Amino acid sequence: MSILGKIFGKIFPKANAAQPPAATTTTTTAQQPAGQQPNRPATQPQAAPVGQAAPAATMERVDIEQVLDGMPGSQKLNWRTSIVDLMKLVGMESSLQERKELADELGYTGDKNDSAKMNMWLHKEVMKRMEQNGGKVPPNLKD
Repeated sequence: MSILGKIFGKIFPKANAAQPPAATTTTTTAQQPAGQQPNRPATQPQAAPVGQAAPAATMERVDIEQVLDGMPGSQKLNWRTSIVDLMKLVGMESSLQERKELADELGYTGDKNDSAKMNMWLHKEVMKRMEQNGGKVPPNLKD
């Protein structure tokens, strides 16, 4: 499981949230013999064209701030600005090596030896990804 997936698994209540969904999904439909139309009612949704994302089902957004504030130890850790504290809060190792692996996973292109800059980027990127995957993130946590 990815490092981001582990973070998601601790924050999002559903088991399937442990792995963030891919950016796009592909769907295919069975081939019909030439000249025949598929037997579908007019109200049935059509499959998304290959390479395009299928419409997502409406879901209730998870209040990230509320979930993290409710975790034991949240009052002692500065998870709102620190990726190290966020990882500690959800019970993960927050070593430099783990953070470098997370940076690789998320596509960080900066200098990984500048850990302060990398850590700030990681925190913002994790918050952004949580929002993209069903999390409600307050604006002050995205800046």
